[in-house]
Amino acid sequence: MNNTPSLPLEDELGDVLDKAMRRAGITPEALALRTGVALGRICDAVDYRSDLSCDELRRLAAVLKLNEVGLCALGSGQYPQPALGALPFSVWPLRMPHGIGVANAYLVGECGSSRGILFDTGAGIDALSAVWPPAIRSLDAVFLTHVEPEHAGGLCDVVAKFGAPKACIPDGAVAPCGQGMGEGMSARFGGLEVTAFATPGHAAAHNCYLVKSGTARTESALLVSGDLVFAGSVGGAFFSHEKLQANLRRMLAMVPPSTIIAPGHGPLTTAENELRYNPFAG
Repeated sequence: MNNTPSLPLEDELGDVLDKAMRRAGITPEALALRTGVALGRICDAVDYRSDLSCDELRRLAAVLKLNEVGLCALGSGQYPQPALGALPFSVWPLRMPHGIGVANAYLVGECGSSRGILFDTGAGIDALSAVWPPAIRSLDAVFLTHVEPEHAGGLCDVVAKFGAPKACIPDGAVAPCGQGMGEGMSARFGGLEVTAFATPGHAAAHNCYLVKSGTARTESALLVSGDLVFAGSVGGAFFSHEKLQANLRRMLAMVPPSTIIAPGHGPLTTAENELRYNPFAG
């Protein structure tokens, strides 16, 4: 599977600094005092007008407890996007417009099969149908990472249209047509195995799903991460900064480094890449 180099990162430097200040509970004014970086330059960066030097970014990273290598790379517009290894199954990233960026859903299926498993549904059946691959004609299941309009739209319509026997949502979430799936629960679909991990932080009810082949002798796997982690950033911690951070570290440390991460927004990445460079993995 090849990455999409032209797909921009979900978050720019300003987004990362804003999320980091919220996580630390620090104002721009206090950050300026503690780092010696001028307040105006910090505010410009948050407003996407950054020309911060790497030295300034290092000082910000130290106070905000961010990975300085990744933050400097992000600030210079050179955040690494890794080459992706092969998987023993097929993956279709389904990218749908959302604001000025995209929201992602993912189809996974055994090679050559016309059946698939869908992770998230996008904004609704129309947006999903516009990017649907003709090779997949029916679904064995639908999994939601969390219930937000751009990730869970039209769930019942999708289930009905593609004849999915089940739809799984995180324990504690509320959605029509869905049944709860909690930490460590697994399901098999032919040669594919899906395991849920409860990862609250962005939302109170949020799951990541690890997809592996049950037959191939390989550690290659796909982690559908929803809004837990993006290439170069994390989702907004609308429920809990502490839980999001803990689950970010847990998931990145738990999976093999070569695991491909399929986030809810932005390009694909790998666990190894985000452990090395993601500012929030520092």
